[in-house]
Amino acid sequence: MSRLRRREALRADLRSRDLDALLVTDLLNIRYLTGFTGSNAALLLHACGEDGTVFCTDGRYRAQSERQVPGLRRVIERGSDRRLAREARDAGVGAVGFESHVVTVDEYEALADIAGAQRLHKASRLVEQLRQVKDAEEIGALRAACVAADTALAGLLAEGGLRPGRTEREVARDLEARMVQAGAAGPSFETIVAAGAHSAVPHHRPTDAELRTGDFVKMDFGALVDGYHSDMTRTVVLGEAADWQRDLYSLVAAAQAAGRTALRSGTEVRDVDTAARTVIDGAGHGEEFPHGLGHGVGLAIHEAPTLSQLGAGTLESGMAVTVEPGVYLDGRGGVRIEDTLVVGDGDPELLTLTTKDLVVA
Repeated sequence: MSRLRRREALRADLRSRDLDALLVTDLLNIRYLTGFTGSNAALLLHACGEDGTVFCTDGRYRAQSERQVPGLRRVIERGSDRRLAREARDAGVGAVGFESHVVTVDEYEALADIAGAQRLHKASRLVEQLRQVKDAEEIGALRAACVAADTALAGLLAEGGLRPGRTEREVARDLEARMVQAGAAGPSFETIVAAGAHSAVPHHRPTDAELRTGDFVKMDFGALVDGYHSDMTRTVVLGEAADWQRDLYSLVAAAQAAGRTALRSGTEVRDVDTAARTVIDGAGHGEEFPHGLGHGVGLAIHEAPTLSQLGAGTLESGMAVTVEPGVYLDGRGGVRIEDTLVVGDGDPELLTLTTKDLVVA
């Protein structure tokens, strides 16, 4: 879907809501609709078409915006949102939606002083709803991000990067460097490397703790390519695995497989979570699976939809999500297995291809 088609889809949504325009101020949403990657911008997207639509950024991005935002009227001014509020007022635009989930109270008051409070209407997450279903270009970027992460982990394992004596922090930095070498702009988020008892902490931050023989080592990481994020978790054992480690790993692997099997268009997001959670509950470890099953990925590392008991809605073909059950035994260790996948009418497309068999490094 071209960016013009994305804007047209949003216009149809605005018309269905009796909104004459939408003031877009979230930078990820602006990138999605225009391709602009700078740090200051706003977009006044008119429901009637391209002619009434205005993009605004400041003088630092004059040349960049000319290149990245062709075909739209551009205005150069530092206070982008305020300038476009004046544009809406002066053009007599009636009902202007604003992104109420990102606009602060102070920002709203400033916009209302310019445009008039009666003109502004809450319009929360309209672009984010469109972003849930990825087009071919977006899925291509996600594939490339997953390849970079897979390549990095394969190199780390093949070259002995997981060994006793290395620290969690060293392994994390090594993985991040390898993702860049594999074509990523950088990591999707701060890499998690958690060894031994630390692997029982779902979002442990790497420390100078050393890896030891017999440890679970949990690695949660991703690569950033063309603005799109991958997300993968693999848990390995250093040296010979104990029976309890093999049993725990097998349980999480079975739950992850159940979640992947349930992942198809038309399925309620809660039902996908339930499919995996039932496996873990049945083994008596429900309390040790304290988070949701997964989340959407794209321009943000965490975006809609949410696969959890608190989630709402149904999956659609083209949604990119994670499936990441985990069981965490306090003081002993934990396992999480996570993939990035694209929902289809049948089986989902698996983007993270590193083996899910228990690796003993």
